[in-house]
Amino acid sequence: MATIAVVGEIVADAVLPVDGIRDGAASLTVHPGGGPANSAVALARLGTTARFAGRISTGSLGQLAREKLEASGVDLSASQDTHEPQTLAIAKLSASGSATYEFYTAGTADFGWTDEGLAPLIDGPFTDDVAPVAVHTGTLALALQPSGLVIERLLQRARASMTVSIDPNLRTLLIPDTYYREVIDRWASLADIVRLSWDDLVELWPDSSPEQAAERLHALGVRLVVVSLGEDGAFASLRGEQVRVPIAPTTLVDTVGAGDSFHGGLLHHLAEHGFLGGRLETLGVDNLREALEFASRVAAITVSRPGADPPWAHEL
Repeated sequence: MATIAVVGEIVADAVLPVDGIRDGAASLTVHPGGGPANSAVALARLGTTARFAGRISTGSLGQLAREKLEASGVDLSASQDTHEPQTLAIAKLSASGSATYEFYTAGTADFGWTDEGLAPLIDGPFTDDVAPVAVHTGTLALALQPSGLVIERLLQRARASMTVSIDPNLRTLLIPDTYYREVIDRWASLADIVRLSWDDLVELWPDSSPEQAAERLHALGVRLVVVSLGEDGAFASLRGEQVRVPIAPTTLVDTVGAGDSFHGGLLHHLAEHGFLGGRLETLGVDNLREALEFASRVAAITVSRPGADPPWAHEL
């Protein structure tokens, strides 16, 4: 069983349905979430050892998240307990089930990493002496300081023996798109895998196609570029060889956690078949297509139920 290291934020997703504000009150349902935490849950439920470094609040929202992570089988030995509050997001649903987010991050737990505190994620000790074959990160913890630069330094060290995966997951209501344009080249230079959503692509390079975005990222050293296209499936480019897969059939409830689950499914499939641990040298287009189709099935189940609730292996 391969181990994948994951670092990033834990967010309490307070989901607000279309009719959630009535008579001067809001009816919210809170689900544990956060992009990296969601991907770690997806990995663990699918059967990969997910070694997650998160800063977990000792408050009620942090304990809610801890219960989900532990119940999903996520390895929390590299995580930290903190008295700071957990990050909060309000996920407002549209009539179609898509979500827009507003974030409350000031003074919260997720962004207090230090080099020393994060080192155990890739340095061990490891359960059963199995070192991670890959490290995955992205979203707010990579973009906000001071945690962002700490994580970048970790990725630089990890590259010696691990595949590096980044999901930028732009949050432009909180962080200006101009900042992402300034740092995306630096992030890409650290990564073997970069996944963008269609919204990410439009915000980064409004006039670019997935093919053009892939060409740009390949030139910076990224081996595998994936663009999730919503109802149009997914596009991927592996060292310039391109493939598209359709979306898996599903009944949409909401899109919360869809991209995180897709990315977790992709990494799980690649790890299970022995493609991680380096620069993806042995991965071919046919193997990639299988991995993308698997990831699409994982995401399809996630969007068929409320909140970020990735499937277990037996559900596939």
